Amino acid sequence: MLNKGITLRGIEVFEALARSGSVAQAAEATGLSQPAVSQQMRNLEAAIGAELVDHTRRPMRLTQAGQMFLRRAEQALSELRQAQSEVTVMDLAHLEALNLGVIDDFDDDLTPRLATILGDSLTGCRFRMITAGSNELAQALRDQSLHMALSAQIDGPIDGVLEYPLARDPFILVTPAGAPYAPEALLRGSTDLPFLRYAADQLIARQIEAHLTAQGHNLRARFEIGSHLALMAMVARGIGWAITTPLGYMRAARFHDRLAAHPL
Repeated sequence: MLNKGITLRGIEVFEALARSGSVAQAAEATGLSQPAVSQQMRNLEAAIGAELVDHTRRPMRLTQAGQMFLRRAEQALSELRQAQSEVTVMDLAHLEALNLGVIDDFDDDLTPRLATILGDSLTGCRFRMITAGSNELAQALRDQSLHMALSAQIDGPIDGVLEYPLARDPFILVTPAGAPYAPEALLRGSTDLPFLRYAADQLIARQIEAHLTAQGHNLRARFEIGSHLALMAMVARGIGWAITTPLGYMRAARFHDRLAAHPL
């Protein structure tokens, strides 16, 4: 039996704090206030009888006891999350039909695994999965030809559709490997390396433009590319630089030896 005071919420808070080293970031990740995060950590350490985090350092670092506890805690949380996912899939087993849309960013990894899991579980269900861009998936939701979709956050609400945030995929700046330009100079437009944009009709293009405008950047439009891999190929060839996301960057694995990624 677990000692009184060891709770699932406390272990989740500890995991978030171990990853970030910051009470503020752990609070954001868990949806708690900063005082609540600190209280959860005090309760957990009191229940275990050992300090898990060196609270005197910034960013915080795990103690030896914390490192040992984290290994086991991550395994336990992983099993619980997997069990929750499996039960959720079982809740869909009564459906007669399920039309699911998945953003094409996931084609290389998530989509094949998801199709396999659902195919094995929804044995009595007519199951249809499509992959497309976020704009197309949003329109399919409006037309009610899809029951649900995994996509980038859609511009504006859709009547009758609920949104559940699953992950963050922040913008990053991608340059040719070895390019002698600082990200700040590229954003000022003070170099001879042009900015390569996504095509204007793509959702990510509008999101990037909104971000740049909010930050006071006004970059000339010389290239607009509709294909993500073509965009990354042009950067790899040294034709220009681009803004994408970590997920987008990972899709371009074939070019990674010729690309450099930077925080935006």
